[in-house]
Amino acid sequence: MPAFAQHHGLVPWLRPSNRKLILVNRPAESVDTVVPYFGVFDLFKIGIGPSSSHSVGPMRAAEAFLTELDDSDLLKSVSRVQIDLYGSLALTGLGHQTDVALLMGLLGETPDQIDTETIGEKLSSIRESKRLLLNGERPIDFCESTDLILHRRTVKGMHPNTMRFSAFTDIDSQTAAIEATYLSVGGGFIIREGQTSNSKKDNTKTNCSSDVPHPFTSASELLNQCDTHQISIHELALKNELTFRTSEEIREGLQRIWKVMQECVEKGCRTKGILPGGLNVERRAPDLFQTLTERSEPLDRDPLCVLDWVDLYALAVNEENAAGGRVVTAPTNGAAGIIPAVLHYLQRFCPNVTDETIERFLLTAAVIGSLYKRNASISGAEVGCQGEVGVACSMAAGALTEALGGTPHQVEEAAEIGMEHNLGLTCDPIKGLVQVPCIERNAMGAVKAINASRLALRGDGKHFVSLDRVIRVMKRTGADMSARYKETSRGGLAVNISEC
Repeated sequence: MPAFAQHHGLVPWLRPSNRKLILVNRPAESVDTVVPYFGVFDLFKIGIGPSSSHSVGPMRAAEAFLTELDDSDLLKSVSRVQIDLYGSLALTGLGHQTDVALLMGLLGETPDQIDTETIGEKLSSIRESKRLLLNGERPIDFCESTDLILHRRTVKGMHPNTMRFSAFTDIDSQTAAIEATYLSVGGGFIIREGQTSNSKKDNTKTNCSSDVPHPFTSASELLNQCDTHQISIHELALKNELTFRTSEEIREGLQRIWKVMQECVEKGCRTKGILPGGLNVERRAPDLFQTLTERSEPLDRDPLCVLDWVDLYALAVNEENAAGGRVVTAPTNGAAGIIPAVLHYLQRFCPNVTDETIERFLLTAAVIGSLYKRNASISGAEVGCQGEVGVACSMAAGALTEALGGTPHQVEEAAEIGMEHNLGLTCDPIKGLVQVPCIERNAMGAVKAINASRLALRGDGKHFVSLDRVIRVMKRTGADMSARYKETSRGGLAVNISEC
């Protein structure tokens, strides 16, 4: 079990602050005239578990804050750093190990490069000494009880994943030398409040839709581009990606993503034990893997045995995620098992699958995911789990359809089916942990994606509800959903299931 799993989520002395909450306004998107283009390497990020919005995003925000300190020539004079967490980050951050991610980020670690085996040792050192090396070079005092503040009261108008960093050059001063507020908007994406998304100091590099040869902001525009130029969705995606990278860079990047997904499944299938956090959830993937590999009866006696393998792949990934292992946001950590599970199904049970087939799948999945990212949300804290498992199911359904030779219109239909039957899916993790119901939900989402693809491939691409319409409905459903069901652990399974 990774060292990260040694941290058990809840720190009893880390309590919410009684300080007056600071009202943080949401960013004014209208001031940003640049329309971003979300490509395959935006939607698929290599990081660590258990949450893209609660661990990957905060770690990247800490990295961005260190950059601000360095740019302001303050890094070498900082004596204290304080972090204030609001909304879902405060309510479920400990279960999602936001505290651990922030501490690692302040050390200068990044989600895609950190050695997960070293996290436990580094964490113990900080907590025992109450000191850390800011950016790995500047020693400062850091006591979580006073320097990491949880504001659990939701402030109207505030983004549900808001964090404020304050740096002080005088340890006794109440006036910060510099402050910065970041929003973790799902999938590891962060926004620096008060700046446009293409700001120099935004940690997320923004590519512009106007730069690509085939821009689109909706599924209908996407299909029009495909019909006009007589190209498939993955071909369109590749042409757009070539604006920013060479074909070799794209191929290497896609194969690296696939390799990390495969390694995650393999590790999940052989790692036994209890998941961290206090729920005492036992890893099931190793025993299921052993059962399936020892099964001697022919597949044709039980054709649904294929689904057992799909379940296995999804469980393996999300158990690794829950333990803080290396995963790929797809498009989030909470839904990270669906696309790898469907990809493994494609590779093992479908004919004539090559490396190029895998690349087509990932390019198509990213195009579908970008539609949700642009026009709705991929954050469970904003729209519930329909924005995570629902989006991943939609991405996987459309991508599988493309990989199996479907037309752009069949791909669009499969993606629509995948989301239509996840509308209203709530995010109600027990104890704020990405375990129950999250792990099983990925297995169900993967199976649903395969079925959605099969339904679409048996049709001609004509259907009643468009993907654009279902995305709009998903967004409105998320807006209408009670905050209790949006990653706050204040409703649903989180409060109606015994934790013993």
